[in-house]
Parts: sequence; C-alpha cells; structure tokens
Amino acid sequence: MMQRNLSILVNSALLLALVVVLLGGWTRINYAGLGCPDWPGCYGSLILPSEPMQLQQLQSAFPNQPIDTYKGWLEMTHRYAAGTLGLFILGIALLNYKNRNTELSLGYLPPALLVLVAIQALFGMWTVTLKLLPPIVTLHLLGGLLTLTLLFMLQAKLRRVRAAACSTVSKKSELNHSLRACSSSRFKILIGVILLFFQLALGGWTSANYAGWACSDWILCNQDTETTLDFVRGFELSTDIEANYEGGLLSLEARAAIQMTHRGMALLLIAYLLWLSWNLHKLSGVFKRPVQLVLLLAIAQAGLGIANVIWAVPLPLATAHHAGAVSLLLAMLWLYQRSTRFSSRGVTYAAL
Repeated sequence: MMQRNLSILVNSALLLALVVVLLGGWTRINYAGLGCPDWPGCYGSLILPSEPMQLQQLQSAFPNQPIDTYKGWLEMTHRYAAGTLGLFILGIALLNYKNRNTELSLGYLPPALLVLVAIQALFGMWTVTLKLLPPIVTLHLLGGLLTLTLLFMLQAKLRRVRAAACSTVSKKSELNHSLRACSSSRFKILIGVILLFFQLALGGWTSANYAGWACSDWILCNQDTETTLDFVRGFELSTDIEANYEGGLLSLEARAAIQMTHRGMALLLIAYLLWLSWNLHKLSGVFKRPVQLVLLLAIAQAGLGIANVIWAVPLPLATAHHAGAVSLLLAMLWLYQRSTRFSSRGVTYAAL
C-alpha cells in the first residue's frame, strides 16, 4: 500500500510539474508575469475579485497598476498549480522518510526536490517583486525544468524491474556486450542533455529579454539592414533592480545578439544530436524509439523557431515552441534513462 501511494504521488507530481512549466510559459507569453503586482496573493487577495465594485476598490489601492483580470487569473492559476505541486512533493518526501530504512527508500531525490521547490517559491516571489528581472526569470524557468527532470528520475527509480541487459538477451556474452554498450553511450547522451539545458537557458534568456522580435530574417537577422550585435550588453547580468522589465529594456543590437546566440546554440545542439543518433544506431533495439523521437522533436523545434521569426512570434507558435522545448527535454531524459536502466547487479530502472 505504501509503495502504491508513493507511486501515485510521484506520477501525479510529474504530470503536475509538466503542467506548471507549460503554464509558466503561457503566462510569460501572454505578458501576464506582472498580472498580479504582489505575492503570494493577487492585489492582496488569494482569490482575485470579479465584482466591479471590488475591482474599483482594488484599482484605488493599486493606482499605478492597471487591473487586468485575465492576466491576473493566468498568474494565479500558475501559482495554484505550483503550490499544489509543492504539497505533492512534500508528501513524497514524508513517505520517503518513513521508508528511509527499507528497500523502498528513494534516497536523496525527494529531499532534493523539496529544497528545490522551496527555492522555486522564492524565485517566483522575486519574479514579481523585482518586476521580471531577466536573470531571475531565466533561473525560475530552469528551476521548473530541473524540478521536472528530478521527478522524471524519481519515477524511473520507482519503476524498478528485473532484467539482464539493455535489451532482451539470453546469453551472458550478449549481456556483457549490451552493458558495455550502454555504459559507453551514457556519457555521450549526458552531454546532449547538458547541451539541451544550455539551449533552454538561452531560450529563457531570449524570452525574458523579449528578444524574439529582434530579427526579422531567419538567416541574417535583418536582411534589409545591417544590425550590429552587442553581445556585451545582451548578456550583461548587472541590472537595475528598480526598473520594470516587462517588454524588455535592452537595445535592438543587444536583443539581436541574444537571438543569434540562441540560433547558433540550436545548430550546435542539432548537429550533436545527429552525431549522437549515428553513434547509437548499432544499439537500435535499445535506443531506436527515443532517438527517433528526439530527432523528430529537434527538427520540429528548429522549424518552429524559423516560423516564429518569419511571423514575428505569434502566440500559437510561441506556445508551441515552448511546449516543444519541454517535450524535447523529456525525450532526452527518456533516452538517458535507457542508457542507465541496468545496474551492474542486473536491476533495471525502467524508462517506459
């Protein structure tokens, strides 16, 4: 019963973490990051009022903040989901503590997740109080993706089953060969995951600085005019904490530098993933499906990135690009789990 309850909590938390990350992107894309000028409530209330008289009173209390109930509800929905996720992770940590001396113990992952969620709450508060300060917004996004990653690892650890190799084999020689092959591939896949996190960080930095509109051409940035790329200002971390960063404050040259760096990293990542898939083709029985999914999503992401430039980042394409990035991360984690499914004792952490 204890194991079943833990499994339900972990699966629910993983699904909710995915929802929270997607809601965070939806909130940012809709310019709703400051839909509530305070934290943790919205205009001093945990439930945004809807009556005209109440809204009028709120407007008097916050004269410098135009009240937009749609943006307010977007932000609060994101906070409700994040708060619920925190409760789920607290439950996982408590159950894991009860099982700490049994074979059901999940080790360091539950307490690490609990600490991470507490840090995420602080970043959520700072995102509002520091008015969308780009480093804070980017770190908040990466924290959400790291939470999703750790929950994915936790789910994989729960799904331990008996196995003898990375694929179904019966001979000892085949077993040893498969284990060696998986071990040699693990580091290469891990490099791919790290490169993807760098690209996600650049994507978050691009979004936080509203640099998606800096270039109108998908190859040359701006085809009709020569744009100087200001990398120094584009990646400068020293910022004015008193300023409001909604809409972005950087020059066109700095934003263009951010976007072109994001594009360059995308090319590097796709090239690495193509090389990685070529190196894994001999183990197609183990990696075939996750590799195919990774390549498909990577190509789709490149296409969505180009489409966003051509059509000036419309809401549907921006949302699809954000969701595609999260999907690519999950696919890469699935691929990595495939390489670590089996321990030296023949115990598997199933990725499926």
